[in-house]
Amino acid sequence: MTNDLCALLVRVLHWFILCEWKLLLLNLEDKLKNRIVILFIFALTSFFFAYGQQGTKDTGPYTPAKNSAERQAILDSLRGNQDVVFQVHYLKVHRGWCWVDTTPLDKQGHATAEGGPNLLHLENGIWKVMDLSRVPDDPDDPLGAEDASPGFVKNVLKTFSGVPRDIFPKSTK
Repeated sequence: MTNDLCALLVRVLHWFILCEWKLLLLNLEDKLKNRIVILFIFALTSFFFAYGQQGTKDTGPYTPAKNSAERQAILDSLRGNQDVVFQVHYLKVHRGWCWVDTTPLDKQGHATAEGGPNLLHLENGIWKVMDLSRVPDDPDDPLGAEDASPGFVKNVLKTFSGVPRDIFPKSTK
C-alpha cells in the first residue's frame, strides 16, 4: 500500500473516530453499538488485508523480457564501463536476486572475453554484482559456478543469505 493511501486512511479514520463515531454511539443501544463496532473492525481489517497484499505476490522465478528495463538494468550492472553487448545464455530473477550467464560481445558480435555466470542482488533499486570468490571452493567440483552444481549452489546459499535456490539452472550432473 502506498504511503499516501495509508496517510489518507489514517486521517479519515482519525476524523471518523473523533467526530462522528462518538456522536453516533451516544444515541444507539448497546447491541447496535456492538454490531457497528464489529462491522467497522471487519471492514477496516478487510481493507488493510486487501490493499496490503497487493504487490507482495511471489510469482516465482522468471526471465525478464528482452529490452525490458529490468533486464537492461541487470546487464548494465554487468557491463560497468565496458562498451559491450551481452549474449545471454541464462537469466533468472526471483525475490531481488539474479543468476545470469553471459558472454560479452563487441560491436561486430565477437566475444571479447570468456564471460560466465554472475550473481546479482537488487539493493536500493540498483543491481549489484556479488563477489563469487567469497563462495568456498569444493575440491570435488572443479567447475563451480560454471556448472552451478548442487554443491556450488549450496555454498552460494550459505555465503549469501536470502538467495532463492530456484534462480539457478538445473545441474548437468
